[in-house]
Amino acid sequence: MKILNLVLALALLAAACAAPAQDWPAKPIRWIVPFAPGGATDLTARMVGQKLTERLKRPVLIENRPGAASNIGMEAAAKSPPDGYTIVFVIPNVVTGPLFYKLNYDPMKELAPVSLMTRAYSVLLVTPSLPAKTLADILTLAKEKPGTLTCGSGGGMSQISCGFLRLLGKADITYVPYKGMGPAMTDLVSGQISMTFDVTSSALPHIKANRARPIAITHVRRIVSGPYASLPTMSETLPGFDVVSWQGVMAPTGTPRDIILKLNREIGAALAEPDVRQRLVDAGLEIDHGSPEAFGELLRADYAKYARIIRETGLKAQ
Repeated sequence: MKILNLVLALALLAAACAAPAQDWPAKPIRWIVPFAPGGATDLTARMVGQKLTERLKRPVLIENRPGAASNIGMEAAAKSPPDGYTIVFVIPNVVTGPLFYKLNYDPMKELAPVSLMTRAYSVLLVTPSLPAKTLADILTLAKEKPGTLTCGSGGGMSQISCGFLRLLGKADITYVPYKGMGPAMTDLVSGQISMTFDVTSSALPHIKANRARPIAITHVRRIVSGPYASLPTMSETLPGFDVVSWQGVMAPTGTPRDIILKLNREIGAALAEPDVRQRLVDAGLEIDHGSPEAFGELLRADYAKYARIIRETGLKAQ
């Protein structure tokens, strides 16, 4: 009798564990986007969110919660019940946040990877008056005139890239912080700073107008077509240089694995829709969907890499 009761108990437990995937979703899903409406992140979330709504037969509601370098929205997600009804849009500052700030939560522990969605690469730009045509030229100038070259940015991956250039190139290049990439680009065009890193889509108009000269891309391999096809990679001159921005989805830690796997599959299917794919590519993004485990590996690798850059270059939050 005792054995029978044990078998029944285990069967009930197994059924309870299986229930989330079978019943989910039974109500709307909240997708926190920790940025203001209208930006590139919001565009991706709304496109993918609409497809998820259609596929899951439940509304996926975008909730914009900007502020504190996106930590307001990410903390709200981390503190939400891990029931599959809250997810959060993330970019690399989910990794760099703990390295720059004292937070009330630990995003690396309190948020679980669901899916990587896209990647975006940057290009190293110099002011047209700088007598440098290659990355090697820049490093030579930095050694000949220590401290005179400047790398400006509005924070984020551009700031990390400036730091990585200084670190790997062993170059005495002065970092200049800005409150956004707009002011940084204005000063680059006017010759007030020597160089900056900007995402390829934003940089293109300045390149076409000869207001900035492209030197190299942060992609680990050369781009085979399009306006950047002729550019070398940063890693060809500085092996190991790999700074990539990306967009992904995470959920509160403890969210049932079967729900995370279902979300991952549905996000992948949404990204494969031709209209979504085309709009993201037009926005300068490269679709890159994989397993939750692969996304987790990327998060850990980026954390280790950026911790080293921040520690050894003394970069501060902007």
